[in-house]
Amino acid sequence: MAAVVRTLVGSATKLQWQPASVLCSRAVSTTIPAQDPAVAAPVSKPKGNQKVTMIPGDGIGPELMHSVKEVFKHALVPVDFEEIHVSEVQDWGQDHQDTVDKVIQSFERTGVGLKGNIRTPTHGELMGMNMRMRRRLDLFANVVRVKSMAGLKTRHHNLDFVIIREQTEGEYSSLEHESVEGVVESLKIITREKSRRIAKFAFDYATKHGREKVTAVHKANIMKMGDGMFLRCCEEVSELYPRIKFENMIIDNCCMQLVSNPYQFDVMVMPNLYGNIVDNLAAGLVGGAGIVPGESYSHSYAVFETGARHPFAQAVGRNIANPTAMLLSAANMLKHMHLEYHGQMISDAVERVIKVGKVRTRDMGGYATTTDLTTAIIDNLHKGKYSSFV
Repeated sequence: MAAVVRTLVGSATKLQWQPASVLCSRAVSTTIPAQDPAVAAPVSKPKGNQKVTMIPGDGIGPELMHSVKEVFKHALVPVDFEEIHVSEVQDWGQDHQDTVDKVIQSFERTGVGLKGNIRTPTHGELMGMNMRMRRRLDLFANVVRVKSMAGLKTRHHNLDFVIIREQTEGEYSSLEHESVEGVVESLKIITREKSRRIAKFAFDYATKHGREKVTAVHKANIMKMGDGMFLRCCEEVSELYPRIKFENMIIDNCCMQLVSNPYQFDVMVMPNLYGNIVDNLAAGLVGGAGIVPGESYSHSYAVFETGARHPFAQAVGRNIANPTAMLLSAANMLKHMHLEYHGQMISDAVERVIKVGKVRTRDMGGYATTTDLTTAIIDNLHKGKYSSFV
């Protein structure tokens, strides 16, 4: 069957950008009156437990969420979960639109969530539930930090770079049709507004985190209008950040460079499909899908999930899944919510267990179960500077 790919290019629009600070969480900030009523000391800790949306997802998602809840319980994390089950492959008698509405309503209450992978089947509706939720919440920026972990043997060492992906348009626009029998047209949407927005996000991220270079990844030599617009937007935005070095790289060369010399990358920004591919390729450089955390942002919401999205259906019920990536994602979520102490406590415990290397799941070269690794991490919460807290 022949397939025709058509690129639609959006018209230029005025971009209304908000500073990166809008991505802060909705933690409550209170003040305590001092002896002098004119003086008040700020308190960052919110009153009571904060609400967080939890979407276990498909495959091993529910098992990973169980590990998160166990670790949170032993770390005394002041968080309550609003758990919503979403699936396109399990028949729970739920209407997909009603389920997505429940998710949106939950995020409107919480502003932040933890999400497992929702498997998108190869048949059925063109727009899956993952894309519906991203569109409704406008989760335009996916951020995956690819960082080597001490104790894991990989070909490359001391890697630390960031992949930023626009994830609301591009090839995942869910616009396909069979124009005539045997000819399918798949529409790729690239707009100036969203290209500038993700470029601005990438440069803001680099500035905030002390990064020195942004690399735009594209295929503008072939898709001269669509990817050409994306590249021009990145170039235009780069002129506003003279202290950040800017370069661009064609996607196929980028993949080769990643496996041969990944040290050259710092912050990478790219359209939707390329980001999905590069996320997974980069995860393999530091230990696999079970290691790398990820997060997605809009101006109002933040969703934390694994960096490489795999349901790992063949592992369901076998107690062999690696909870590391989900636990690190949960720790990053806590830091985003201004619960830095708890987030750092969990991420430090995870890193200590991995570094020692006595308890590892199969994907890390060991024989431990999901329960074994979770228990080891819980035991490590009581060590070091956190022992007096827990």
